[in-house]
Amino acid sequence: MSSTNTPRPQDIPSTVTLIKSTILAAVVAGILLVTVVMPAEFGIDPTGLGKALGLKKMGEIKASLAEEAQADQAGRVRDLAAKTEAGSLQFETLMPLPQPESSAMTDELSVNLAPDEGTEIKVTMAKGRKVSYLWYTDGDEAIFDVHGDAAKLGVDYHSYGKGSAKKSDGVIVAAFDGNHGWYWRNRTSVPMTVTLQVNGEYTAIKHFR
Repeated sequence: MSSTNTPRPQDIPSTVTLIKSTILAAVVAGILLVTVVMPAEFGIDPTGLGKALGLKKMGEIKASLAEEAQADQAGRVRDLAAKTEAGSLQFETLMPLPQPESSAMTDELSVNLAPDEGTEIKVTMAKGRKVSYLWYTDGDEAIFDVHGDAAKLGVDYHSYGKGSAKKSDGVIVAAFDGNHGWYWRNRTSVPMTVTLQVNGEYTAIKHFR
């Protein structure tokens, strides 16, 4: 003896019933979305029911936390970019770093000048290179002339400034490839010593007696 579970025709819902059930489910889902989900998740409460149930406050807290997390992440990105630009981040060096074309040099020279005697000191620099200097005498003022020359370029004399002083300092920016420096003459009646200190992007220093 066997039995079957075949439903009777009257037990099968009709198409109209299925459509009504689907519409009803959609309506219920929409109501839940507006009255529960939106207030609880996003703090949006178009009906006011979420506030009454305390769901809107929950959603507002969630939204605020999400905004704070996003702002914190944006701040970290800005900090990372700033550190990278400032060079404060340390990275493993995989290749040798390029070396500068010329390293700074420093020299100090002193020359003795008898009355009415002159002398000259120059540094060799490429165009655009800089040298900072300070010179001073141990007595009265000296006549000075800051200038440059370049035999290869046919430049016999290029003035950077002249005058008389006991002490002078400044920066020479080479106007061309060549020699650039200082000439002094002792116009007093007693000997004097001139001391020169230089620092910059030159390749050689020469004393022309």
